[in-house]
Amino acid sequence: MTIVKLPPPFAPDSLVQFGKLATTWAIVILLMTFVELGYSAYEYGLADPLWPVVGRAVLNDLFYFLKSTLFLFIAHSAFTFLSLRVARSVFAGIVLLLVAMQLSLMKYFLTSLALLGSDLFIYSLNDIIQTAGAAGAVSLLGVLGFLVFIGLVWALFYYVSPRIPTHRWVALALPLLSVAFIWSEAEKMVEAPQFGNEYLNYLSYNKSLYFTNASYTYFLDDSKDEGVDIYSDMYLGVGETLSSGESKLVTVNYIGAQEFPFLHREETPDVLGPYFKKSASKPNIVIIVVEGLGRAFTGEDPYLGSFTPFLDSLSSKSLVWANFLSEGGRTFAVLPSILGSAPFAKSGFNDLADKIPAHFSLMNVLKKNGYSSSFYYGGNSSFDNMNVFLRKAGIGEIYDESSFGSGIPKMPSSNGFTWGYDDRELFNHFFRTNSQAIGTPKLNIILTVSMHSPFLINNQEVYMSKVEQRMTELAFSEEQKEKTRPYKQMLSTILFTDGALRDFFRKYSQRTDFQNTIFLITGDHRMPEIPMTTKIDRYHVPLIIYSPLLSRTAYFRSISTHFDITPSLVAFLSNNYAVSRPAVTSWLGTGIDTVRQFRNVHSYPFMVTKAEMVDYIMGNYMLSRNELYDISANMDLSLIDDQSKRSSLQSTFELFKQKNSRILNGSRLVPDSALVKFNL
Repeated sequence: MTIVKLPPPFAPDSLVQFGKLATTWAIVILLMTFVELGYSAYEYGLADPLWPVVGRAVLNDLFYFLKSTLFLFIAHSAFTFLSLRVARSVFAGIVLLLVAMQLSLMKYFLTSLALLGSDLFIYSLNDIIQTAGAAGAVSLLGVLGFLVFIGLVWALFYYVSPRIPTHRWVALALPLLSVAFIWSEAEKMVEAPQFGNEYLNYLSYNKSLYFTNASYTYFLDDSKDEGVDIYSDMYLGVGETLSSGESKLVTVNYIGAQEFPFLHREETPDVLGPYFKKSASKPNIVIIVVEGLGRAFTGEDPYLGSFTPFLDSLSSKSLVWANFLSEGGRTFAVLPSILGSAPFAKSGFNDLADKIPAHFSLMNVLKKNGYSSSFYYGGNSSFDNMNVFLRKAGIGEIYDESSFGSGIPKMPSSNGFTWGYDDRELFNHFFRTNSQAIGTPKLNIILTVSMHSPFLINNQEVYMSKVEQRMTELAFSEEQKEKTRPYKQMLSTILFTDGALRDFFRKYSQRTDFQNTIFLITGDHRMPEIPMTTKIDRYHVPLIIYSPLLSRTAYFRSISTHFDITPSLVAFLSNNYAVSRPAVTSWLGTGIDTVRQFRNVHSYPFMVTKAEMVDYIMGNYMLSRNELYDISANMDLSLIDDQSKRSSLQSTFELFKQKNSRILNGSRLVPDSALVKFNL
């Protein structure tokens, strides 16, 4: 009788060992999830609903286990040709690396309340070092906890794993199941979690699974939706049929065909003029972009309570858009969106760096009309290539941390890194370097930084006590206070910045040019470190327009975005102060909506991170990761099943993405003839 000798990977001893190791790996994955859930409960309270979140987390762990098993089997099999002992050591070593990665991703999530995906690969090394450094040093207790868990995993593999009963056929079934799972893309058949709270949705994800999926998509998945006509009249609402009762979408007629995918005639109406008294000379424009300022904690009826008493008082004298949206979930998108109404390219418009195509911006249009311009930032303006974009867009002067000089205290840091100067020092620097406008109108852009992780400010204890005082002023119940206290450090920076804004306007009101200045205040995105309720919450920011030139105030509930600011400002100045504007532009915005009741006439994409453009709104609907939501009047989202609407938004979104991608392949935004005609 001939005995067939199986190759080492399929020998009974090898399969049994692999089965024991794989079972141990499954136990480790579950342990990490319960550590994360426990830490989350300690920091932010018990998940509600608890068991559905736990169940979804375990399901995602199963997905991660099945995806990783095949690759662990291949690694184990390869080293069985040397010896079972070496194969076991290699398996355990790989798992220890995976554990370290998972713990790091869990730490990132529990600190930022955001998932880390392929955006890690898009930031420059300097940006990563700055972000990681400013986030604060890892605590000694955290390091000890990390080492203890790594030691526990090592003990499981070397002392518990050999004692786990396993049959070789069960062990062989694991990589086969893994192949079937990956090949069938079964993970995509399960709907995204819908717990009515984005924090709980994120909590239920396996962080390594999310990171590896996002990384695969970024580096290897070049698939695109096929069969979409990029010249369809449906793009941005053209030809879109709306249901009864819905507002008609704004249409855009593109004229650039292949070479200029976003080129269109500039015909934005002046909707701001009726709210202003006309002055004798062109007004100064001051745009203040507040880091992390979200509607969740400012303005009328925010669901977290308002921690911006000064901005609230200023709003009563202003034009206010309560349902305004940023175009990005991080700061990278804010300057191109507000100042250039520009597309995203692949990783944000700024990321094109020296390849940023020539375009019309608020700066170069106003420069042509006699304005000077300046940008103020308390940090390093090279972060996210902000300085490159500003120079390409025609900024006059850039004042960042390098211009402050010595003797001015920076924001505190526990490990030598800091984002720079706080908002009070930033505003003081503005007044030191920005003389009153006499004869020459000015455009000034200010980007604050104090409301940024790690939320460290000077005299922090004073503002921590003010959080308690503010909760009392808001008549919080003791239960509300307990739910809010985990975020006291974040809220203390909000109160700090609100106070700095109060001082800024007090000082500015003493200048002679105050009476002829228009101020715009908005957020770059909603602070993600305080849990968000919905997918649109990340973008939900206020827009406040205040000026002594206002003839009346108003409160608007219609939706507009950062894309709409430059087109509306240029239209206002053109109609009221003979400011010349280009005949054609590539601006994505169609103008701010001044209808007071809730509606949305826009169709716009959003980019949540540098690596993810997965959100789109059109009318009263939002498409997020191919899930369709209805947007209610209070900006809540409800998941709906309407295949016709979903297909409409998907095709419109895909049209934008195809146009947007052509920027990477050499397509330009505006023709040279238009720039030359405008003396640019």
